[in-house]
Amino acid sequence: MSGVSVVSFAQAPHVRETHGTTNGVEMLVPIFTEALDNVGLSKKDIGFWCSGSSDYLAGRAFSFIAAVDAIGAFPPIHESHVEADAAWALYEAWVKIRIGEVDTALVYGFGKSSAGQLRRVLAMQLDPYTVGPLWPDAVSIAGLQARYGLDAGLWTEHDMARVAARCRGGTADELLRRPYFADPLRRHDCAPVTDGAAVVILARDDRARDLTERPARIVSIQHRVETPHLGARDLTTSPSTVAAAKAAGADGITLAELHTPFSHQEILLRQALGLGDEVVVNPSGGPLAGNPMFAAGLARIGEAAMRVRPGERSLAHATSGPALQQNLVCVLEAD
Repeated sequence: MSGVSVVSFAQAPHVRETHGTTNGVEMLVPIFTEALDNVGLSKKDIGFWCSGSSDYLAGRAFSFIAAVDAIGAFPPIHESHVEADAAWALYEAWVKIRIGEVDTALVYGFGKSSAGQLRRVLAMQLDPYTVGPLWPDAVSIAGLQARYGLDAGLWTEHDMARVAARCRGGTADELLRRPYFADPLRRHDCAPVTDGAAVVILARDDRARDLTERPARIVSIQHRVETPHLGARDLTTSPSTVAAAKAAGADGITLAELHTPFSHQEILLRQALGLGDEVVVNPSGGPLAGNPMFAAGLARIGEAAMRVRPGERSLAHATSGPALQQNLVCVLEAD
């Protein structure tokens, strides 16, 4: 099968609120142009387009259809969509190139989280019979997960504050003086509500060399899922991430971009993956600095690809569902 590389990455500014529509067109048009210009391609050069978004977040059925307006009516395109973070759309595009159907693909994700109450919107992904009717919001569920880890001695509030300080600024001692938001989480422990979008262009390895001086080759992508029933799994670890990383051959990592919307989840994944202090984690600031729904996981892959140095390997992680239920691991390397 053909090898695949990341050749271009672009993302919209992370903002608390945009005045655009929920279909993301206003955010997507400029970053499509940026990503294509980075490698000297036009829309007609893209063999496959794939997007990630959510009708629940947009508040309309088939919202991704309207987003295709950002691509334009001509030339005709080969297009697909996943109702998930666009990291999973990248997986579909990766398979398309691997099996030889196309030699280039453009993947994009977008989300306008400010259009509704995100904490309640995310409750729609819970079990509709036993958990959903209780309307536990996403921050409260993460608070339960954080409390389990604190009580088990796996991390401390100071550890959580250090993660937030590195990603968002300030000092741990200063952050710890702030009030709780959803005990034991403070506001800085939670990713901000963010409107945004991201784009990644993939190319077959032999084509990638013609497009950029330093493509980031995708060594492997794997994803695993755990039960959605919160009481049926150990929330203090992430066996699906561990299994995905093992299957992807995630060893020799020097940099990791982790999709962790809460400070304790970075600590949890570092422990689960065995990432030592020598591994640079979330140099971009990660989701705690900006968390555009359905684009943040794709952005982790783009960030890891752009930051990996020749001769080294980076790891990108994306998650979906409550308390790290679904997890994808992508290993990249630069020649």
